[in-house]
Amino acid sequence: MTLSTKRSSACLFCAAVLLVFIRPVRAETVYESTIRPLIQKYCFSCHGGEDVSGDVDLLKIRTQQQALDQFEVWESATELIRDSVMPPEDQPQPSEAEKEQILRWYQNRFVDSVQAHPGHFRPRRLSAHEYRNTLHSVFGFSLDVAIIEAEQTISEKSLVMKLLPTDPPGASGFKNDTSGNPLTTVVWDQYAYLVDFAIEKLFSAGGHPQLNRLIGSETDGTLSHQQAATLLRRIAQAAYRRHISDDVIARSLANLAAASSSELQRVTRQELKTVLMSPRFFYRGLMMQIPRDRIEPVDAFELAERISYFLWADMPDEELMRLAAAGSLTDPSVLEGQIDCMLASPKSRSLAEHLGVEWFSLDEIDQVSNNPPVADALKSQPIDYLHYLFTEGRPVLELIDSDVAFVNAHTAKYYPGDRRQLVAYKKGKGIEVERLPNQKIDLVQSVHRGGFLTIPGVLAMNRGPVLRGTWMLERILGDDLPEPPANVGQVPSNRRGENLTFRERFEIHRSNPTCAVCHDKIDPLGFALQYYDDSGAHLLVEKPGNKRRKNEAAVDVEQIDASGRLPSGESFTDFEELKQILATSQKEPVIRNVVERFLAYALCRKLEYHDRPTVDRILAKLLQSDGTFRDLIHEVCTCLPMRQTFIRSDQNSDSRAATGETTTSQ
Repeated sequence: MTLSTKRSSACLFCAAVLLVFIRPVRAETVYESTIRPLIQKYCFSCHGGEDVSGDVDLLKIRTQQQALDQFEVWESATELIRDSVMPPEDQPQPSEAEKEQILRWYQNRFVDSVQAHPGHFRPRRLSAHEYRNTLHSVFGFSLDVAIIEAEQTISEKSLVMKLLPTDPPGASGFKNDTSGNPLTTVVWDQYAYLVDFAIEKLFSAGGHPQLNRLIGSETDGTLSHQQAATLLRRIAQAAYRRHISDDVIARSLANLAAASSSELQRVTRQELKTVLMSPRFFYRGLMMQIPRDRIEPVDAFELAERISYFLWADMPDEELMRLAAAGSLTDPSVLEGQIDCMLASPKSRSLAEHLGVEWFSLDEIDQVSNNPPVADALKSQPIDYLHYLFTEGRPVLELIDSDVAFVNAHTAKYYPGDRRQLVAYKKGKGIEVERLPNQKIDLVQSVHRGGFLTIPGVLAMNRGPVLRGTWMLERILGDDLPEPPANVGQVPSNRRGENLTFRERFEIHRSNPTCAVCHDKIDPLGFALQYYDDSGAHLLVEKPGNKRRKNEAAVDVEQIDASGRLPSGESFTDFEELKQILATSQKEPVIRNVVERFLAYALCRKLEYHDRPTVDRILAKLLQSDGTFRDLIHEVCTCLPMRQTFIRSDQNSDSRAATGETTTSQ
């Protein structure tokens, strides 16, 4: 997913070998004339044609540009070659001079000579969550299904979320990366239904307060021509997320003016629907008026939109729109103040609920327990912790370790020494299962907790050392792994007379050199968590006086070995020591991964090699100052790709094709 992705398979060396003998020929023909013949010689037997290893078909890389687009391959390959991991031992090995040439080429091509670029603009449809939030902001009310009133219930009440299809993650790994998702007939029909539902609610007796707010005067639902025009302008400005002239909605205004008094209400509803069914509403960025084929700063309204959907998953509020219209939002001090205000808003919880949930795959916690209140408690705990980190200026490395946790009655058992800090919660009214709020507690006696990695739900959704190690490697260190070989068997049981621990039997299982390439990185991380059982409980529970007792479990605690050695050379005896390593000598890859995840989510796209200067600049600032998540968010909001864009001259036709825009759009 990210720039620091490192795939451990033989294909990585094959890709890197392409760069070994680069001769001084024209840059645009280096690949075709010099590199591809080497691929054919060294790599096609495994990575070309029908039988492709590692999901990498190098036969398809035919041109110089296609080769350059594979920057992730070069990044992964150079690291594996630098560490002498690839090529495998049973394959011919490159000389030291050849290795140096590969590393020098990578440094020159993808690090030293790369300039920051905002990337090519692509239309992006609002995700289901963004569409729900934006409809609420446009009208001032939610579209809820009818359920019996119950305070903090678990039931999904949003009609939008019930009707719209679930957004698949894009290439970035996030669901707001929708540029590759076509606008299907199903989605279009659901949009039409939801818009009709919202307009009907606006003109109902219950919607009159919001209708009065929008037109600026009292009404019983029957509008004058002037009120109808005012309503249309207000809805259009909110829907298109910028100040617009009457020319933009001229056809609708003309239809209102021509309507008779008896037809005005029907025509008003129809023209409101026309505005809300325009791609300008459910796609972002279509109204930017920017010169083509060159890098340009985005206008103030586009900047407001980018920041608000990043921090809130919602459209800009009235204050952001006012500042954008006045031209003051681009002032650094004004923008900085607005970012702080937005982080203080309850809407900022969307960062944890979407960026955090999708980054760490927290939806998998839903499968941990069949008891809905318990499952909800296990999932809300890491979300509340991330919200705390993201919005209260906490250091980035508190992702690894911290002295606070968020706990309720369902998760208090994991914190026996500190659960007395909880204040009794009074149940609200209602017949549905109730969601208990979490309370922040100080970790005084819960010595085996602290940080994101030891949250019970996070541990319970990844059971066993391989799953836990893989998750930590990918989600914390940003090191993506290939799929395991198809012929991987099960860890063998002890034979008669044997008394091997699981770890000892696993060492035999992973003795295959091909498997060891990945497991050398996975296993130390996963086995470090062996003192935590499948439910996320620690098998040694602290007692008063620091005396330990064994938790009742079908595990011989004395045989657990949580020690390990990372490929980088650091050794540890238990998970507490591993956390210290992650927060010190390994903090650069940890923080780099955090930066890349935030930037990819904010930009709603997969990061490219031209984003590396931006990532490196933000990373350097955070490392220099022991940066906080607030610092990170400010840097992302003000970075070059957020404030600039590049629109190709053929973008108009591409945008119409991508959005399905028709002549019904204004």
